Amino acid sequence: MTTSRNQQVVRFLGVAVVAIMVACSWLSPFDTAANEQVDAGLKRAAATYASARLLNGAISVVQGTQISAAPAGMGMTFAPGEILDPLNDLVEQFSQVMLVAMVAFGVEKVLLTVGASWMISLTLSLVAGVWAILYVRGMTGPRWLARLLMVLLVTRFAMPVSLIGTDAIFQHFMASDYQESQEVLKSVQGEAGKLGVAGAEEKQGVWEKFKSTTVDAFAEARANLENLTRAAENAIERIIKLMAIFVLQTIVLPVFFIWVLLSVGRGAFEMPALRKGMGRQGPSDLMVK
Repeated sequence: MTTSRNQQVVRFLGVAVVAIMVACSWLSPFDTAANEQVDAGLKRAAATYASARLLNGAISVVQGTQISAAPAGMGMTFAPGEILDPLNDLVEQFSQVMLVAMVAFGVEKVLLTVGASWMISLTLSLVAGVWAILYVRGMTGPRWLARLLMVLLVTRFAMPVSLIGTDAIFQHFMASDYQESQEVLKSVQGEAGKLGVAGAEEKQGVWEKFKSTTVDAFAEARANLENLTRAAENAIERIIKLMAIFVLQTIVLPVFFIWVLLSVGRGAFEMPALRKGMGRQGPSDLMVK
């Protein structure tokens, strides 16, 4: 008697949970928040991609610049391009990663739209209704029905839940690093632009006014180069952090949340009460027979 009542309670709880999820599939309580978060992530990725391309352009200008001066009547020339080669290569790879991140955000938005369509909600409602009738009555049903229900539930809720969970982790653990890294990229771009302009002016002065530059002008150019070198060293670490942030946000964390949902759904539909209700017989049923 007690076992039978417990099974009935489990059955009604299972049906109640599925009914709530079916209602949520029509009411869409998570879709608005998920759409806002994927749009915000796409904007962040686009802004970072633009910063990377601008930085790449500024470094390219500096690499093509030779800073010349003639302090004390002695000609001196140095080119900062060789120092910036590693950073430029990393920035190019970083741009490719950000392009992939933007594509990933776009794919997530499409999947979110597909999952929120009325066809998915209608199919989920019909399958859930058939499953609930068979399950409550303890009737034997096809195994594929429960599996189809699980697939529809995951299709409907996987993207909203994964996007909301990913954004929550980003806001709590990665948002500050993202902002600081963006500021570092802007500072490096500013230093590169400053050196490029200074180098162009120095070069023009040497050609037009031979030996007219001073020791102070040459020292200023060298100081700008040293500032750019320090900023570039800091930028390398920040670029790697940004790549890690966007790889986590667009690939690792969404896949992890979807895997968790699949595992939970599979575990729920593999419960003994569910197996018995959907056509799988336990040892006690065989003994009764």
